[in-house]
Amino acid sequence: MTSEMQEIAITEDKPLLTGQADAAKDVAELAARILLDQGQEHSVETPHGVLRVTLHGTRTTRRPAILTCHDVGLDSKSCFSPLFKFEEMQEIVKNFTLIHIDAPGQEEGASAYPPGYQYPSMETISEMIPAVLQFFNFRTVIGVGVGAGAYILSKFTLANPDSVEGLVLVNIDTNAKGWMDWAAHKLSSVTSSLTEQILCHLFSQEELSANTDLVQSHRERISKAPNLANIELFWKTYNSRRDLNLDRNYTFKCPVMLVVGDQAPYEDAAVECNSKLDPTSTSFLKMADAGGLPQLTQPAKLTEAFKYFIQGMGYMASSCMTRLSRSRTTSLSSSYSMDGSRSRSRTLSQGSQGGQMPPSPSQTMEVSC
Repeated sequence: MTSEMQEIAITEDKPLLTGQADAAKDVAELAARILLDQGQEHSVETPHGVLRVTLHGTRTTRRPAILTCHDVGLDSKSCFSPLFKFEEMQEIVKNFTLIHIDAPGQEEGASAYPPGYQYPSMETISEMIPAVLQFFNFRTVIGVGVGAGAYILSKFTLANPDSVEGLVLVNIDTNAKGWMDWAAHKLSSVTSSLTEQILCHLFSQEELSANTDLVQSHRERISKAPNLANIELFWKTYNSRRDLNLDRNYTFKCPVMLVVGDQAPYEDAAVECNSKLDPTSTSFLKMADAGGLPQLTQPAKLTEAFKYFIQGMGYMASSCMTRLSRSRTTSLSSSYSMDGSRSRSRTLSQGSQGGQMPPSPSQTMEVSC
């Protein structure tokens, strides 16, 4: 009886050499950074249709997510990428999950809606947001909205106060258009192209007159957008918005930071909104040399203010302030309440020799920087 010998190949698991391990780690970190920069795109089903949502970072629910909503004529990338990719914003980005919402049909590469399509109202869009939070399993968010997006997040916050821990509203207009505004809009729609109407909404007259590089780039992008019909529907919906009817008795329950550029189209509207909010939980930031889109023109200043705002909410308490706070003088005109009454005001001037304390949401601050 013969026996057959079988060759058995035995391989020994060898640990990676130090250089190989480091290279593998570098590749993994690079892949993670690429994923963070590009984000993960999701199509989220809601009771009122599908929303395109982009998530950056991990889905950790230990902290609220930062939820953004863009303005008319922009999408989540063109509205927020320069801000959230800004170098000194990365300290915030690495500590929070970012959720960027694109309004229906406004995302990059969106197909044009067919003629006669009934675009959702501003209120309906705000009612789509709870499904987004549920999809990503977030209980609360910090909202950051610009223009039309600020209005949408305001509607969402009023209807869902327990879901919002803080609100940053850039270029907010809480009022419905009056008869004079309606007539001016009708005249503008006859004499100006859709692109020029939206540019007048986004930029200050000074920027438009100077025809800045930013204005030129957005003029070209909007005018050549494949989904220009969708942008027009969103524009009409925004101009048909209802008054939020805010007052001291009907207002936001969370800390709010209002932001507007000096001489911006919605400067007066932001000032009026500030007068209607709870002074003990509202900060008002008027930014000089910021134009109509301060998140694009002054990301350093807005990053600094946002970091203060988050610290005032109790997050990132050990965070170091950026070079902005160390290198320039900021004048803070603060009005605050003592024992529940607005009894006195003060002016704080903080320069490079003095440390800066993050503003508490119990103060109303008017800042020109």
